[in-house]
Amino acid sequence: MKKIVLALATAAMLLTSSAFAAKKSKAKGKVWIIATDTVFRPFEYTNEKNKFVGIDVDLLAAIAEDQGFAYDLQSLGWDAGVAAVQVGQADGLIAGATIKQSRIDSGWIFSEGYYNATQTFVVAKDSKIASYEDLKGKTVAVKNGTAGMDFANSLKDKYGFKVTVFEDSPTMYQDVILGNSAACCEDTPIMADNIKTAKLPLKIPAGMESEGAPYGFAIMNPANKELLDMFNKGLANIKANGKYQAILDKYLK
Repeated sequence: MKKIVLALATAAMLLTSSAFAAKKSKAKGKVWIIATDTVFRPFEYTNEKNKFVGIDVDLLAAIAEDQGFAYDLQSLGWDAGVAAVQVGQADGLIAGATIKQSRIDSGWIFSEGYYNATQTFVVAKDSKIASYEDLKGKTVAVKNGTAGMDFANSLKDKYGFKVTVFEDSPTMYQDVILGNSAACCEDTPIMADNIKTAKLPLKIPAGMESEGAPYGFAIMNPANKELLDMFNKGLANIKANGKYQAILDKYLK
């Protein structure tokens, strides 16, 4: 309960003081409030020029331009972003959110998938862990409310490891680097990018990943279906004209 209250308070505070100016567009009128995470590289992060960038950021910009709608992107963090959309302080969420039935059952309304991602276990660079069996009796770090947490929880009883929950990815990574947890579980493209760009002393063991599932843009109020429809139409258009692939190549190649 304490976490929920904190998330709501954080969302309210950040939404009253936007970190990003609403993007100009051909359409006048409503400015859609879109929540996102703070650090989920390469999908959203602050670069060396102190500019908020990433796949999600660029995809949203391209889709909004294609569909002619204005938006205000709010970097709130995962929990606060979800809470903001749930209580109507934001209209939609784009934050590498995996499309899964449990979220749909709880009221999430997803767009078409815009990126298919697997989840993987990650260990310290000098670790000898190479299989799920090697995790027996150890602790695995996860990020709250993510597909990585679900993947780890689905295996913990079978392979005899414990799970500890964190609110953000960087803190989770540090827990493994410091040796407090034997592994963490994160979306594969996120982990690969962070190991490479931040030179983290971590590695991805082969064969310790999920089958994968798509990310989706989400609303939680059916009244915002107009926004969801525009996202889907714009996504289809930028896939057709090559902008979508250009954005992926910019961050993943």
